Amino acid sequence: MNSAQADAYLRRIGAQYPAWPTSDALRELHRRHLETVPFENLSIHLGEEIVLEEKRLLDKLVGGRRGGFCYEVNGAFGALLGALGFDVTLLAGRTYDDEGRLGIPYDHLALRVRTVDGGDWLSDVGFGALTLYPLVFGDRGEQQDPGGTFRVVEAGPDAAGVRGAGGSREREDLDVIRDGKPQYRLEVRPRVLGDFVTGAWWHSTSPTSHFARSLVCSRVTDDGGRITLSGRSFTVTAADGTKEVSELATDEEVLATYRDRFGIELERVPEVRTVAGTGETGETGDAGGTGAEREVG
Repeated sequence: MNSAQADAYLRRIGAQYPAWPTSDALRELHRRHLETVPFENLSIHLGEEIVLEEKRLLDKLVGGRRGGFCYEVNGAFGALLGALGFDVTLLAGRTYDDEGRLGIPYDHLALRVRTVDGGDWLSDVGFGALTLYPLVFGDRGEQQDPGGTFRVVEAGPDAAGVRGAGGSREREDLDVIRDGKPQYRLEVRPRVLGDFVTGAWWHSTSPTSHFARSLVCSRVTDDGGRITLSGRSFTVTAADGTKEVSELATDEEVLATYRDRFGIELERVPEVRTVAGTGETGETGDAGGTGAEREVG
């Protein structure tokens, strides 16, 4: 990413160029990204190709003023942070479902970010509803955030009895826990963006993937709440967790909501496509649920 692209990205999220890649600068960029770049899976249902390459991600998120799901928004945000002087490592994760089962490999992409003032952070702007600010990567105690009480802890063995890579304690997997409930498991081995292509393809095409079965567009509001458009259901969640749900009756209302509340200009209303292998369309409903649905919040 060159300086002109970084400047355009910063304008996209309403942020100033940080003087130094510090922890405070990361926190500000993280929050502004969540408030301006929606978490959305519209490309899957608009027939748009999802390409995990830096230029294509910038064209979509910055040039097209769109959002994306974890691979896209965290992939792009990681590229921006790297251009601003942060030390960024891509990490692979697997989300937990409500029964405590782990999803597929490369189920999720998150960022480990080191700052010049000694900070070491878990930054994730691509899990839908999670933290407003990065978590301290090495802190194993409770961490308070507007999104809840979080812990980043060493994970136990998975279903195959594996704790991590290489048998080293420094390579053991980590669990990210919110309000006592595990959200996803992280591998600490560094990855590159191309490693996640298979995961993105699976989530875009599998009949068991929530993203292939439903529509979502969601972002944080500047008062700490959240707005979510799932199909034709528009949910406004206040900072205290109270929700107000309305049903949008016409295509014009849906397109206006995408435009006015999320900054997304669409020519037509996205419709959940037929799920391959089932002949059925998926359900649209409240964000949140099992497996990859967790990422929607």
